[in-house]
Amino acid sequence: MPHLYLIRHGITAANQEKRFAGRSNEPLHGEGVAQIRELGERLRGRGIERIVTGPLARTCQTGAIIGEILGLPVTTDDRFTEILLPHWDGLTKTAIRERFGDQYPTWLGNPAGFRVPGCETIADVQARAVAAMEDLFVKAAPVLVVSHLIVARALVLHYRGQPIDDFRTVEIANGALTIFDRLGDSTRVTLAG
Repeated sequence: MPHLYLIRHGITAANQEKRFAGRSNEPLHGEGVAQIRELGERLRGRGIERIVTGPLARTCQTGAIIGEILGLPVTTDDRFTEILLPHWDGLTKTAIRERFGDQYPTWLGNPAGFRVPGCETIADVQARAVAAMEDLFVKAAPVLVVSHLIVARALVLHYRGQPIDDFRTVEIANGALTIFDRLGDSTRVTLAG
């Protein structure tokens, strides 16, 4: 039974300040480093063979910390990167509402309908992340993936067979572990915290 482990990167200053980090290269906050070290210790003995991260600093740093603890190689895959919404990068939720108020209500209330020229949709993120996960499932070896909240939510929805409009119902904290077990033609998703 092939399985993949997915974690959301550790806590950053943007997470604490309720800023949209987006594709900025913000590193982990000291609290996030401690959080991920603790998670790395809990992952010992799970048979993980390698770690794949998105390309941004916070996911690479998360993967490197765990890789050092588990003695595993870390590679990057751009398909696990954060959603592309460059005009929101670095802004607080309040600033996004003030500057792009017509976009924010759609983002919150109609995730499947959120479309802005030059930006990715959640469906775009889901398509690239699912393709990456399927490539990992083919190898049938336990892999740890480190990514972002939007990517993690999109993956959970896909493998549960839920629509993107359920996007806000999936709660995944920083450093939270989600397990994807391939069972024949289906995949069981476990939010392990």
